[in-house]
Amino acid sequence: MTSAGRWTIVVVVLAVAGIVALWPRGGEDEGGGPVDLNTISSLPAAGPPEDDAALAPLRQRAAMQPCPSRSPDAPAPRGPLADVRAPCLGTPGMVDLGATLAGRSTLLNFWASWCVPCREEMPVLASYAGRPGSVAVLGVNVKEQASAGLEFMADLGVAYPSLYDGNEAVLKALRVPPVLPANYLVLPDGSVERITDPLVFRNADEVQAAVDRVMRGSP
Repeated sequence: MTSAGRWTIVVVVLAVAGIVALWPRGGEDEGGGPVDLNTISSLPAAGPPEDDAALAPLRQRAAMQPCPSRSPDAPAPRGPLADVRAPCLGTPGMVDLGATLAGRSTLLNFWASWCVPCREEMPVLASYAGRPGSVAVLGVNVKEQASAGLEFMADLGVAYPSLYDGNEAVLKALRVPPVLPANYLVLPDGSVERITDPLVFRNADEVQAAVDRVMRGSP
């Protein structure tokens, strides 16, 4: 069996156990596709892009931290996120990920409002982000409308900055598998490492330990 096949089996087993959530496959012709197996009865309907005016009240309520901006002395962007752009969820505007994250370490957290493990993990990441010396945490909201993500952040009381990956540019650039949450560490040289131990963070110490392992070269 290939490594990809073994990984698929592991993901399905974890989803059945309720540890992670499989995301839905788009379109009605795919037999419904896998969804979060222990949480939801329906998913937000797809709709047209939401404009900034419509999102303004939700953004005010969520009161999220602003998305990062490029440092003036940052090196040229490299790695899989070079030239990848996505809107900021909490404020209007686009973020050039490769340019913005160049020269710094950042923990990317992929999440959705229908993902119960995400609901449990995101306060943990917020707690870690508040620690002195922590790397920056940047969320990536996927597989739903931006309004759903903003309502979720407001209800959860988590305010770390997030992108809205409506066109899946970030998902595709990193080849994120169909499971949430998913966490990646972007290193200063632009390389990106997926964190799989653990798949879901339960406390801030686990986040710190995982980041340290990647920094040492053993994700």
